[in-house]
Amino acid sequence: MYKVIFHNHQRVYEIYAEQVRSSDLFGFIEISGLQLGHAEQLLVNLDEEKLRAEFGDSESCLIPQHAILRIDRVKQRGETRLREFKDSDKVITPFPSPARNEPPVKDRVD
Repeated sequence: MYKVIFHNHQRVYEIYAEQVRSSDLFGFIEISGLQLGHAEQLLVNLDEEKLRAEFGDSESCLIPQHAILRIDRVKQRGETRLREFKDSDKVITPFPSPARNEPPVKDRVD
């Protein structure tokens, strides 16, 4: 079981999944086997309800690598969370990737 924390559209998601791996699509992490709780529970968790509405029909999700904040391997599932940024919160800025400095291509030989 994995706990995955990532950010998207000024929100921080904390979800649990059975599998996490590098995607075949470059720059993405594939998360599958999402654990979103059971709809039949007596106590209602509003964050889980929002996440179930957003990811409920998904078999797997592709998350951009730069959006991933943390991935932990855990023994058991915890409580999923969805946190909105407030004006007072610091905005998460992805670490810039290095620019590619490739030498110019010469068409002719002098």
